[in-house]
Amino acid sequence: MKKVLGIMILLAVVTFNFSAYADNLVVGPGKKITLDYTLTVDNKQVETSVGKTPLVYAVGSHNIIPGLEAQLNGMHMNEEKVITVAPKDAYGNVDPKRVREALKTDMPVGLDPKVGSSLIGTDERGMRFQGVITAVKGDKVTIDFNHPLAGKTLTFKVKVLKIENAPVAS
Repeated sequence: MKKVLGIMILLAVVTFNFSAYADNLVVGPGKKITLDYTLTVDNKQVETSVGKTPLVYAVGSHNIIPGLEAQLNGMHMNEEKVITVAPKDAYGNVDPKRVREALKTDMPVGLDPKVGSSLIGTDERGMRFQGVITAVKGDKVTIDFNHPLAGKTLTFKVKVLKIENAPVAS
């Protein structure tokens, strides 16, 4: 009887300690998270980490869009979830001021501007930018400098693979 009681007490202690440890394994501040995700936009898969390298990020590091990070908070290891992120919490709404017209003669030498073509450049401050040609009319080209996912609702299917304490910044 003492042996059975001893085993039951041991199991209770182990279960209690495991529960306390498991409760600490929640996505939130001070944690480094590894997760698989699949991003869909307008019911089309845009990107996935499944079968590739999972995404690793430190909570609060601003390395992922705010709407995704906010909805990951509170998740546990091996938990799966579908997360919908509105444009305002992702890449913002389309800003009409970021759509500009340029002359064909202002385009890089050798570029034959076509709708859908991407342009990558550097501004006078050395900042990189990307634009997509949305119209070509006569000697003018319309270029959209909004992020390609601006104005889009993003749907992520995520699975938390690992939760660790994040290293303390020095």
